[in-house]
Amino acid sequence: MNWAQLYADLSAQLQAHVDLPFYQDFFVNFYRAFIDGARWKLYLSGLRMTIEVTVLALIMGIILGVIVAVIRTAHDQQRPGRHNPILFLLNTIGTIYTTVIRGTPMIVQMLIMGSIIFASSRNFTVIGTIALGINSGAYVAEIIRGGLMSLDPGQAEAGRSLGLNYFQTMRFIVIPQAFKAILPALGNEFITLFKDTALITVIGGKELLYAAKAVGAKTYSVTYPYLGAAAMYLVLVIILTWLQGKLERRLRQSDRR
Repeated sequence: MNWAQLYADLSAQLQAHVDLPFYQDFFVNFYRAFIDGARWKLYLSGLRMTIEVTVLALIMGIILGVIVAVIRTAHDQQRPGRHNPILFLLNTIGTIYTTVIRGTPMIVQMLIMGSIIFASSRNFTVIGTIALGINSGAYVAEIIRGGLMSLDPGQAEAGRSLGLNYFQTMRFIVIPQAFKAILPALGNEFITLFKDTALITVIGGKELLYAAKAVGAKTYSVTYPYLGAAAMYLVLVIILTWLQGKLERRLRQSDRR
């Protein structure tokens, strides 16, 4: 069957204001939104960009989060009577950072980055990636800090007794144990970050939703492009959730051994 010819015939009937059965109307709209003009390539290109933005923002968020979490944990775990002024200053900066980022809407941060801080730049996708990374870093910092603070202080003391300094103790003893406890929260943050990539569209960034909007502008209908984008997000979130659960089960099995 020649699908292109069938689409052309049904489109002509629609233009003549002929009422089509539901399945034929669905075929026309689906073909127009995804097949005609190889528009499916736009979705794949947008999806690829979405994944790239997510990975880059996640890396940036983890780096920021770990640095802030270690600084704030080191400040909170100082021995009574000992107060490092440099650590106090860094902790204050970290506290302000997490408070401001977690206390303001993500879309507002995106608009400030795109319209004020980087107003002279036209690389909106990169700007959106930076905004997402900074936002994610604040949440990752609190997740990691909560995991570090939940461990028995005796673990860190044991590392010190072995001659390890603070950062070596955190790297080899504390963080590996805390990772298992914070993995579910980190996984949820990663999934949230993946969905939040759609927000970069508000400043002109190109990703999956941007591709759907572009198709909608060409077809004069956004219903199927938006539903298609939503389905792609849903499928990937289901896959990421499954992978997260599989990793958590494997870590639990390693604990039993």
